Order: sequence, then structure tokens, then C-alpha cells
Amino acid sequence: MVCAGIHMSDIPSFPYEILWGERVVRSVANLTRADGEAFLELAPRVPVRTTVQTFQLDQANEAMDRLRSGRITGAAVLVP
Repeated sequence: MVCAGIHMSDIPSFPYEILWGERVVRSVANLTRADGEAFLELAPRVPVRTTVQTFQLDQANEAMDRLRSGRITGAAVLVP
């Protein structure tokens, strides 16, 4: 689950039980556009490798089941 706040805004609180039994909540630093551009310029030289598995929106429950059971490596992304 990703809770992404708008730059400089508070992220609203929510009860832990709505995380569907997940055990890890991770956060990332807020970066500027320039930080993102610098990272994207550097990424091919590192190299940064991403792993993404896409799911149609109507497959959201399947995606959550796979995440919970550890059957996804990388990121699960819902697409319309």
C-alpha cells in the first residue's frame, strides 16, 4: 500500500487494521523535481533495475493476495 501525500501536506491518519493484514509500511523521502531528474540521469549508470507486475483494476484482490503471500517481487501496479 502506498500513501502518497501532496508535497508539503500532511498525510491523513488511518487505522492500521485497514492495511489488510500487511506487516510493513514504508515511507520515502519527499524530493524535488530537480532531485528526480538528477536520479533519472544517474540511474542508467548504477544501474537501477526495476521489477513491476501490472494488474488490471478488477484484479486488485488478486494483486493483494499475491503481495500478502510473497508471490510478487518488486512492485504491483494497478492500471485502468
